[in-house]
Amino acid sequence: MKRYIKEIEITNVKISPIMFGIMEKMRAMVLEKCAKIETNPLKLIEIDKHEIKRPNEILIKIEACGVCHSQLHGIEGDWKDLGIPSSLPTVPGHEVVGKVVEIGNKVTKFKVGDRAGITPLLEACKNCQYCKEGKEYLCESSIILGESLKGGYTEYITVVEDFATKVPESMKAEYAAPLFCAGITAYKAVKAAEPQLHKKIGIFGIGGVGHMAVQFAKVENCDVIAFSRTQSHLDVAKRLGAIDTMVFSENQEEFLSKLKEKHGTLDAAIVFAPADIVTDTAIKSVKKGGLIVIATVGENPAFMAFEEKTIRGTLIGSTKDMEQVIKICDDNNLEVITQSFPLERANEALKKLKDSEIEARGVLIP
Repeated sequence: MKRYIKEIEITNVKISPIMFGIMEKMRAMVLEKCAKIETNPLKLIEIDKHEIKRPNEILIKIEACGVCHSQLHGIEGDWKDLGIPSSLPTVPGHEVVGKVVEIGNKVTKFKVGDRAGITPLLEACKNCQYCKEGKEYLCESSIILGESLKGGYTEYITVVEDFATKVPESMKAEYAAPLFCAGITAYKAVKAAEPQLHKKIGIFGIGGVGHMAVQFAKVENCDVIAFSRTQSHLDVAKRLGAIDTMVFSENQEEFLSKLKEKHGTLDAAIVFAPADIVTDTAIKSVKKGGLIVIATVGENPAFMAFEEKTIRGTLIGSTKDMEQVIKICDDNNLEVITQSFPLERANEALKKLKDSEIEARGVLIP
């Protein structure tokens, strides 16, 4: 009888693979070596599933991850001189939304079943001057999502609760995910342009970020003029509220002459297109004393101090900014234009992005 009881007790024990030193696995698109996207550098393999290791962490089952142009630059090695990616192998992807499936024993902000999102800022020190100023995204010790094996092109991710943002259950995952990079970048850039009623703002580059910026500027009652090399992107900008659109031309003199004839000089310009000629043209399109917001990487442009123009950089935003993005999009029913791909087709999604074949934002669905 004693032996029988002992066997019953053993069968009632919940067996976990971890008890035997076996790590659970998850699918991930992994980059082992930077290469052109045409060579399909991302490989679908199984890696160790992320687990909660600190009491203030949450585990998210990823529902959607946006496909950002900056990740394409990192994958192809364009930004090696900037230290991006900082290490290899890496799992790209830095705009993530999913369901909370497990929480640490000190988590108070989330409960299992909540929907949560993460911006490119996975973590910051919380002690430096930037963190104390509410600008944790400038922290020198920040950890960036998608720059290690912790990225969004996979099935699960862990994050400290303070660096995750609640997402309404009413928001579809493929709608919400792009808000966590494209959305917050657009919002912050428009704020940096100091929007006000009928301020004439030119937005250079209408893609995943630019189409959101058009809408955030319209919420602020600005007059938006959109510029892009691609007519389909301009059609999107017009539909979303731009008062006019113009095809961008590298013939700077001709382009500026046409702009001046139609609209005069701009009060402000926001640059999302990662091309030095675009940045230089944007600066020259703005009136004396005007403002240029640069939200991309490039060479230092020519700058005439006597024209009293202000050139300002911008970089995503804080957790509080992210909460505002969610609220504004929810309250104003802003549109997020997406095209979904299964996780294993990440290379294809990035190739289409490179070739301007995605209307706004690609999204990977695990």
